[in-house]
Amino acid sequence: MSTLSGAQSLPASAAPIASVQAEAFDLTREYEALRRQTGGAGAIVSFTGLVRDLNLSDDVTALELEHYPGMTEKCLDRIARQAIVRFGLHAARIIHRVGLLHAGDPIVLVLTASAHRREAFEACEFIMDYLKSEAPFWKKEWTADGPRWLDQRTADRDALVRWRAAA
Repeated sequence: MSTLSGAQSLPASAAPIASVQAEAFDLTREYEALRRQTGGAGAIVSFTGLVRDLNLSDDVTALELEHYPGMTEKCLDRIARQAIVRFGLHAARIIHRVGLLHAGDPIVLVLTASAHRREAFEACEFIMDYLKSEAPFWKKEWTADGPRWLDQRTADRDALVRWRAAA
């Protein structure tokens, strides 16, 4: 499924942590844990993705996410490792939720730590683009008309083309 290279050899202090969970995450706790792990970082960037309440011109009441246990975590770890190597990060953290989530609920958290802000921002965007396109999640939206499975967006595939061209 993934076109990312295999896991890179990284120093222990830069080991990424990726997890998939049903329960909500605590942004402050995760930020502080990453900050303590990366004493020399000059920047930490965070991104939190939320369940949209409107998609394809329909009101969305919930989003149900399924995954392939074991395979999904390995894919997220591979994406984080690729970002660490590519952008020279001190560390990265990815948390992706599964199960039934309601409009406004947090779905994903990405934290990147680097010496400088530019690398942290770019790495965060890189991770999200790869998560949207290559992580094995299946998403079902719930609307007033019932559920529908979501397909990958063209814009998400296009983002990967941009990253690959810049490599």
